[in-house]
Amino acid sequence: MTGRLPRRAVLGGILGGLALGTSPGPSAVAAVPGREPYVPLAVGPGGGPAGSDRVHVLKVGPDAAQTVLVLVPGMFGAANDFRLLARDLVAALPGVQIWAFDRREENLADRTGFATADPAAYYLDGHYRSLDPADAGFAARWGLARTVTDLRTVVRAAAGGGRRRVVLGGHSWGATTAMAYAAWDFDGSPGHRGLSALVLVDGGVRGAFEGTGEPVHNSPEEVHERLAAIDGGAVFDLTLSGVGLGSRAESTQIWYQLAGWYAHRDPEGRSVLQPRMPDALRPPQPVTNAGLLGTLVDASFGWPNDISVHSGHLAASGEVRDWVDKGITPVARVASAYAGGPEPAVWQWYWPARLSVDLDVTDPYTDTDLAHSLGLRLRHASALDIPLYAFQTSYAKGTIVSSAQEVVANSRIPYAAYETDNGMNHLDPLFAAAPHNPLTRTLAPFLAGLR
Repeated sequence: MTGRLPRRAVLGGILGGLALGTSPGPSAVAAVPGREPYVPLAVGPGGGPAGSDRVHVLKVGPDAAQTVLVLVPGMFGAANDFRLLARDLVAALPGVQIWAFDRREENLADRTGFATADPAAYYLDGHYRSLDPADAGFAARWGLARTVTDLRTVVRAAAGGGRRRVVLGGHSWGATTAMAYAAWDFDGSPGHRGLSALVLVDGGVRGAFEGTGEPVHNSPEEVHERLAAIDGGAVFDLTLSGVGLGSRAESTQIWYQLAGWYAHRDPEGRSVLQPRMPDALRPPQPVTNAGLLGTLVDASFGWPNDISVHSGHLAASGEVRDWVDKGITPVARVASAYAGGPEPAVWQWYWPARLSVDLDVTDPYTDTDLAHSLGLRLRHASALDIPLYAFQTSYAKGTIVSSAQEVVANSRIPYAAYETDNGMNHLDPLFAAAPHNPLTRTLAPFLAGLR
């Protein structure tokens, strides 16, 4: 879901922001009927526990659609990132079906507590099954090669034996993954063969993230050091521990899904989670379940761009402060997405550190000696010959589009569409209400124009 959460303190401004607010107002999510199956697909062996040699796709839209848009979530993201966006795209363009991809890592999470009446007790009192890094040595080998090989199974299934057009895209590092797939050499066959277009949402290669101020850590010395740490047992990326909601690989993701679960089911009820929050993040006054979720996701509370949206603020008064929607992303839409089912979910609990290394090394988008040494088969970047769409928010300050333009200039891509909305943060395109989401408005005609 995130791009690359800054490895710095994220608490600045939060407690000050919690005191903000004006008057309460309604928020709602329109119910969208229809079957949205979450389908497993068998993939090759990866050395993980029983049941992990499979991926899933969340399908939104008609099976008879002639175009399938396969979307890859970003860092720590999962299939439910795309459900609301997919519904809006299908409504705007009925001839498309969206497949949201869940990596095999999703099989490692214990989400059974979200099918109970009291998930907070299950997760916060330590009843869930947590994966100890010491028991997850297999994850040291779950890098980009594993991911794109799994993704190839999904792309082929989406193509239906050549009966359907397949567009591949993603958000943040999911966009980077899509670009890697397109340039990948699959036993002599380029990944882009069989694709009709590429869709990049706030991500990519060739310096796409430079504008965030967070450098890409891909020098040979840095990569050697990171690989040594992985070999030493640090198999999971712990970036999200910087949020302050726990030190385990899955801690922050559990808190966010719990916040979404309660805000979705009882938005106006007094927050179940507030008394159990760490002191530094606990709102100073009583809030509702919706109010707590808002404080965890809204940009006004000091959160970094890559984990926040523009939603609203806490009410200025009231014995229990409710949430007031004022922005482009109503908190009820965030709650609907974050709550999950228990499956699919918005958050990936266990992100392999090796995948982070490989995606950093992918950034130059060429078959360098370093990439080759890591088994990254990026041999066909200059031969890309399919249309490209790129959308950027304020997140990277313009480098998403400039990097996409560089890809186009150094390939055979016939045409490209570039869109920008600097009023959005990194997650807004995923959850914003359709009337306020330029991603929906501009991506639909791009897809409609493919031949």
